[in-house]
Amino acid sequence: MLLVYYSSSSEFTHRFVGKLRHPGRRIPVLTKQETLRVDEPFVLMTPTYGAGRNQGAVPKQVIKFLNIEENRRHLIGVIGAGNTNFGEDYCRAAKKVAAKCQVPLMYRVELLGTPEDVDAVNLGLDKLCASSLKTAM
Repeated sequence: MLLVYYSSSSEFTHRFVGKLRHPGRRIPVLTKQETLRVDEPFVLMTPTYGAGRNQGAVPKQVIKFLNIEENRRHLIGVIGAGNTNFGEDYCRAAKKVAAKCQVPLMYRVELLGTPEDVDAVNLGLDKLCASSLKTAM
C-alpha cells in the first residue's frame, strides 16, 4: 500500500515512514514547490502543527496536496503523527483530514513511533493491500 506523507525539516515522520515495509512518497517540504499527484489508492500520514490548535493544525503542504481532487479521490485512510503533550489535540490534523475527506483515522503515532507502532501500521497497511487485491479481482 502506498503511503503519502508530509514531514517537515524535523524529519520525524520521514524517519518513521523509513521503518515501514510499504513504499512512501513525500509531499514537498516547501509550499512553493509543485505538489505530488497520486493516481492510486493511498494512505496519508500527517503531523499536527501549531501545538494542535484548531486553526493551522493541518500543514499547508498537506492542504495544497488535498486540494487536488484526484488526490482526494484516491485517499483511503489517514495516520496521524503527533506529540501526546498536545493532550486532546494529539494528532488533530489527522482527525480533521479524516473527517473532512470521510475516510478512517487508522492510527496515531507519537513522534518517531515505537517498534509496536511500526508493527501495527505495517499490519494495517498489509490488510489494506490484501483487501485491495480482492476488490481488484
